[in-house]
Amino acid sequence: MTTSDTANRAGEPAGSPAEVRTLSDLLPRFMRLAAAHKTQWATEGRERAALVLLFPLHRVGPVRQSALADLVHADPSTVSRHVASLVDQGLVRRVADETDGRASRLVITDEGHQALQNLCHERETHLTRLTADWDPTDLATFTRLFGRLIDDLETALSGAVLPSSTTPVQRRTR
Repeated sequence: MTTSDTANRAGEPAGSPAEVRTLSDLLPRFMRLAAAHKTQWATEGRERAALVLLFPLHRVGPVRQSALADLVHADPSTVSRHVASLVDQGLVRRVADETDGRASRLVITDEGHQALQNLCHERETHLTRLTADWDPTDLATFTRLFGRLIDDLETALSGAVLPSSTTPVQRRTR
């Protein structure tokens, strides 16, 4: 029985305070699990935090480091450290900003695109295992609604001008 089944049986309409309360309880749990997952990957020797910056770089194209920090809602010093790691690994390079020769923009290299493809494949493989027993209709519904929640959360951020998270990473054939 789902939460909405319980709420509807109690005579409350969908979107009731009880459902919102349950969602409010689930979100911190999700965030804790996401953080634990990131920690687990980090202990396996992966610099996931830096690699994750490849997603917005792919979606929006070359950007200044300060704009990247704004896009990911992270402290500029943290982004600076991660960008330095990506540059050292040859996954990102700095190019002169056409509008201001004193500034530079970050561009994903071919190696960076390959690392992004690998990261996408790892995520998809993990999610495929997690949802293997799900009904395809349930997975499609969850994906649609989760995307809607993410979009609404992004919109709720003051001054948020973010690229669409639904833009898939273009896959390169191997």
